[in-house]
Amino acid sequence: MSATLITAIAAIITTLGVAVTVGVLHKRREGVLRGAGDSAPRLDAGDLGLSHTGPTIVHFSAAWCGPCAGVRRVVDQVCADLPQVAHVEIDMDANPAAARRLSVLSLPTTFIFDSSGRQQFRAAGVPKIADLRSALQPLLT
Repeated sequence: MSATLITAIAAIITTLGVAVTVGVLHKRREGVLRGAGDSAPRLDAGDLGLSHTGPTIVHFSAAWCGPCAGVRRVVDQVCADLPQVAHVEIDMDANPAAARRLSVLSLPTTFIFDSSGRQQFRAAGVPKIADLRSALQPLLT
């Protein structure tokens, strides 16, 4: 085997290894709720349709987004179990300004806001029902 062929094979194997690692790390983060912390800005509740009486789940979607239907099903189920929780779905194509203001870079993206309009959690991808429920429980008291 020539040195160039060995170098090319090594480069391909290295590239595949990096791609697999990046893919695994990306999948591990997908759908995971991350807390916003105390530095999260308070938003005007009327602007996004947030509830003043309880937490609100806001998720950004688009007609062309396949996984967005999965988020809708998950959120609808959680809201059926927890009627104090409001749900707002925002079409990113129809309201790009809201998406920019909240730094939505991919779909689906889901937020949980408390009753004062402060962002508490954020998830990219389809969140799990149990994760949404456990994030919302402390906000209901």
